[in-house]
Amino acid sequence: MNTVRTVLGDVPPGELGVCDAHDHLFFGSPLLPGQELRDASAARAELAAFREWGGRSVVQWTPYGLGRRAADLPLLSRATGVHVVAATGLHQAAHYAPELPAELRGRPAEMFVNELTEGIGASGVRAGIIKVAGGFHGLDAHARWTMTAAAEAHRATGAPIAVHLELGTAGLDVLDLLCGELDVPPHRVILGHLNRSPDFVVHRQAAEAGAYLAFDGPSRANHATDWRMPDALRALADAGFGDRLLLGGDTTTAGARSVNGGPGLPYLLRRVRPRLELALGSELVERILIENPGRAFAVEWRRD
Repeated sequence: MNTVRTVLGDVPPGELGVCDAHDHLFFGSPLLPGQELRDASAARAELAAFREWGGRSVVQWTPYGLGRRAADLPLLSRATGVHVVAATGLHQAAHYAPELPAELRGRPAEMFVNELTEGIGASGVRAGIIKVAGGFHGLDAHARWTMTAAAEAHRATGAPIAVHLELGTAGLDVLDLLCGELDVPPHRVILGHLNRSPDFVVHRQAAEAGAYLAFDGPSRANHATDWRMPDALRALADAGFGDRLLLGGDTTTAGARSVNGGPGLPYLLRRVRPRLELALGSELVERILIENPGRAFAVEWRRD
């Protein structure tokens, strides 16, 4: 039976409800000094605000070493009634200063598998996805190394692989590596940030390959592509790929939280959803927010 692995245990995909398919409750990186998401009370307020707008689940793409605070996630999920999915995996090398911890320079796949099946550190919270990252229009040695480990962990557990695409680029390179060389089934790969590079041809090629396409991080000051997202989603839906689409908010800084005056988690449902309903119709948007995440994140888990 396929289930989604949340921080409170495995649930049927139909229980996810309206899902923010890519966001962060906790996150910290040397690339974003002073903007760390560390405040548990702020995270709880953000989740509560998301639920008030109809949100029922959030997938946190924060991987190893970037302040996941896994032990806090079950407490927040219980307190707010919002399902939370945690991540294992590794981000780009630049997020780990000055370098990766020594214990990860050997076989990161073993760590990924352990966090998916046994739990993240002493928290006992099991991850539900593997997060990795590409580079700008290409894959460096670190990206190939982490994706190779992710593919190994996928084969051992069945877990889906969620990929940060730098400014929305290199999605086809990711699929060539993961699905071509490393034999990961395309429907187990989620390509993130495609809204940041509104290349409709690449979007369609990625969808034709069988991957899930996440449009996440709308209304960010360093992106000028929000207005293209409805057209991109419509083009994919018209081509028959409405079942491949996901939406997320990708809140990565304290200033972006709604409790601090930013868009935050609620923005996806408060502003993005009605805007997309005008362009796509409410039926398709409901499928993107509810049905598609259930398929993308639910697997028949191995090595339980």
